[in-house]
Amino acid sequence: MTRDHHDSFRMSHAIGLATALLTAVARLAPAAETLFVAEPFTPPHAFTPGIEGPACDREGAVFAVNYARQGTIGRVAPDGTAEVHLALPGTSVGNGIRFAADGTMFIADYVNHNVLKVSPGGRDAVVFAHEPRMNQPNDLAIATDGTLYASDPNWQAGTGQLWRIDTDGTVVLLAEGLGTTNGIDLSPDGATLYVNESVQRNVWAFPLRADRTLGEKRLVRRFPDHGFDGMRVDVDGNLHVTRYGKGTVAVLTPAGEIVREVDVLGARPSNICFGGPDGRTVYVTEVEHGRLVRYRTDRPGFAYERITKGAAGR
Repeated sequence: MTRDHHDSFRMSHAIGLATALLTAVARLAPAAETLFVAEPFTPPHAFTPGIEGPACDREGAVFAVNYARQGTIGRVAPDGTAEVHLALPGTSVGNGIRFAADGTMFIADYVNHNVLKVSPGGRDAVVFAHEPRMNQPNDLAIATDGTLYASDPNWQAGTGQLWRIDTDGTVVLLAEGLGTTNGIDLSPDGATLYVNESVQRNVWAFPLRADRTLGEKRLVRRFPDHGFDGMRVDVDGNLHVTRYGKGTVAVLTPAGEIVREVDVLGARPSNICFGGPDGRTVYVTEVEHGRLVRYRTDRPGFAYERITKGAAGR
């Protein structure tokens, strides 16, 4: 073999080894993940048209109201199997659900002007807070210190209120004379309370003062059409807003820029939460077909991160 042939052989051999190595790495590497494409998670009409709430626990189960019949809380395991987790007391019917870092579940009971509480691992809902001046507590946000904030629409009058529920169950009126307050959440730093108005189609940001009262509201964005329902923030502070009537989840920056909209396979999404093994699975309650749908997103939800960090610190 001449020197030229020897060099050519060595080069061909090196190229062959490199190609084989790249092929092996490609086989071991995970396939590119599909993001922002919704799929059904539960069968159609497993929930009533009152499906709402969703919240994930640290084990990855999803909880939503009105599974099989009104007045229940359904639990859907990560594999999609579902059951009635508990029945609410008396005439209570749930709406928004939130988990505290210790696993306590809070439920907005819109029929009886209550916020209910279920102890970690328990299946009995008891009254945590009651306020006759509430129209109908609708959705809940929870701060890192356990303080709850509740939206409170009056659908007939087209007005709404905001409430604070302290950790001892004391209820404080924060704002009145608003539009139909619905979706509500806190910024990751806890300094801003976001709320949307379903009928007026506004998203507002309220600064939270040191005494936990609200400062002057700022308009994040006004939409020209369709309604709003529940919304949640991710770890970057972006707002994920269900657009009731349009059938999408709109993702907004804190400044109000629309990043994207995700089709959720039904015209009437009512609420949203984050879960899955990494907090990047979005679950949406979808009224038209009485089911949960899900899709993968690029960033975790802040509530999921708070719950998992709280669990790790226990």
